This record gives sequence, C-alpha cells and structure tokens, in this order.
Amino acid sequence: MPERIYNFSPGPSTLPYPVLQQAAKDILNFNDKGIGLIELSHRSKEFMAVTDEAEALIRENLEVPDNYKVLFLQGGASSQFFMVPMNLLGKGKKATYLNTGTWSNKAIKEAKLFGDIDVAFSSEEAKFNRVPRGEEYTLDPASEYLYFVSNNTIYGTQFQSFPQVEAILVSDMSSDIFSRRIDVSRFGVIFAGAQKNMGPAGVTVVIIREDLLDRVPENVPTMLRYKTHADKGSMFNTPPCFAIYCVGLVMKWLKVTGGIDTMEKLNNQKAAMIYDAIDSTGFYSGHAELESRSKMNISFNLPTPELEAKFIAEATDIGLDGLKGHRSIGGCRASIYNAFPSEGVEALVQFMEHFARANG
Repeated sequence: MPERIYNFSPGPSTLPYPVLQQAAKDILNFNDKGIGLIELSHRSKEFMAVTDEAEALIRENLEVPDNYKVLFLQGGASSQFFMVPMNLLGKGKKATYLNTGTWSNKAIKEAKLFGDIDVAFSSEEAKFNRVPRGEEYTLDPASEYLYFVSNNTIYGTQFQSFPQVEAILVSDMSSDIFSRRIDVSRFGVIFAGAQKNMGPAGVTVVIIREDLLDRVPENVPTMLRYKTHADKGSMFNTPPCFAIYCVGLVMKWLKVTGGIDTMEKLNNQKAAMIYDAIDSTGFYSGHAELESRSKMNISFNLPTPELEAKFIAEATDIGLDGLKGHRSIGGCRASIYNAFPSEGVEALVQFMEHFARANG
C-alpha cells in the first residue's frame, strides 16, 4: 500500500483500500470484458448481477427481513427529507420528529410542507450537544411515524439505544449504518447516503417495509414514490451505477473482515482511544454530553480558536487531514467510520498528547 494520509473527513470519507484497488481496475476493464464498469448498460446482465449482489450483501450484513425492500435511489439523503412525508403522510395526517441537529432540522422543514409535524424534542438551545434521555418526550398517539437521526455528524451525538414506541420508526442512519448491530424489524424506513460507511457519494440506500409502499397519496409524482422503485428493482430510470457497484465492494469487505459485530467492537475501541485523550488531559473538551457521544464523529474544542487553528494546521502537515470542525460549532472533529484504520486513530491520539504538552 503506498503512502496515504489519514482522512478524518465527515464525508465523502475514507474507503477500504482493497475497494479502491478493485474499483480502479474495473473502471478500465470490468471482469476482463474489454469494457469499463462505468460504460456498461445498467440493463445488461453483467450490471444487473452487480446490483443483485450489492442488495444481497446489504441484506446479509444487516439481516434485513424478507418483508423489506432495499432500494438504490439518487438525490442524496436530503431527498429523503421530503420523500418520507410525501409517501407516508397526507392531508390531515401527523408525524413526530426529534430535533437533534442540522439534518433533523432540515427534515422537519421539509416535512411541514406535507403534514402536521410535532417536534417533541429539541436540543437546539444547547447547540445540539445531546439526544433525548429515555422517555424525555411524548409521542402523539395520532402520529403516523416517529422520525430521528441516529447519529449527528456535525455535533458528534448518537442514539445509543433507539426509541421504544408503538409508532413506525423512521431513521436517517447516513453516518452510522453498518457500524453496529440493529434490529431492522423495529423500523418502517431506514435510509442512508452511501458516502460515510458504504461507498462514494451518489447513491442513497432506502430500506422500507413492504406494507408502507401502498400508503402513498395519489398526488405524489411517479419518480418520488417508493413503490415505483420497488416495483422496478431500482431500475425505473438509470441508477448511479458506479456508486452501487462500490457499495457492493464495501459490503464484501465488511463481510470478510468479520461483519457488523466485529466492526462494532473495532469502532468502540477507536472511539474510546480518542475520548480518553480528550478526557485525560484537561486541555480538550468534547462537545457532546457523555451519554450521547458518537462512535463515528467526535467533535471537540481546544482552549482558544487560535489553538484550534494551530492544531488543525500542524495535524494536516503530518498527514492527519480533515480535522476542522463544522462552521456551525467550530473546533475540531474526527470522523472515524468503519474503514478508518486504527493506526490513524493511534496517530491522532499521539499528536493530541504531544500538542497538549507543547501548548497547554
């Protein structure tokens, strides 16, 4: 493996190196057919096999029940902010949302265009430093579904356990899907942009329970109906072929590296190393409350903005890239998704300790 920097970017994020190697080969000559992957017809038997394998591996790795459809859609996870209420709500219907960050805020704004939205919890006044504690909110019994973001990339918070409610659960899992074991059967809809734990940007995976496909109101455009894509096997129009292919490669990599249980253990270890570095020095401070800390995105601050700028610059110089925090909260952020190597975490922790001694 050639010399590579450690990419702490929140997304698009680092990918497994074997995946990059295989993709580079197949772009030029897929399966020795004399044609590149991105030149193949999406309706060719060769590409249909690619899509079928990607879906099968998603189902296997995540243990998706048979009564769920797996869809490969375009428009990013942001398009799901309006597709979910367009398909599941209608005139006079209500849904409940939990506001734990920027992406839930955006989803709430879109959902209000299509139904009565109850925001039952918000941590916005505390700069989104936590998710709800236990039964901290009340679910309106008239709600069609409860919507939440499982992991918040900007603020570094994460639901350590999921809401225990009778309503249909809808979750944006863009930044922590496949990072830990989940029970898909508890959800009506799960969606995730690929560019964190699944592959490059360009495809969004939607997992939806089959009985929900027929809830769509009559006035929803054909292209924006989940049922349209479910009925056509995600081939209603030309799909994002390369991105789907890469998702399949990442799913293979995940399987051969031990699957989700092994990945969850590694993710816990990686996150613990950085949080220990934050907590042990007194020089750094984490943004998220202890019980809400994310295992994927670790947001933290230094004593002054000037030291934060120096920290980021010096880290970048030694190959620790992408550590600048989001503009809404500043500071620093280490995104350590599935494919991020433990060696990179160790390098960051060593640098943090050195920087604290030199500047503390």
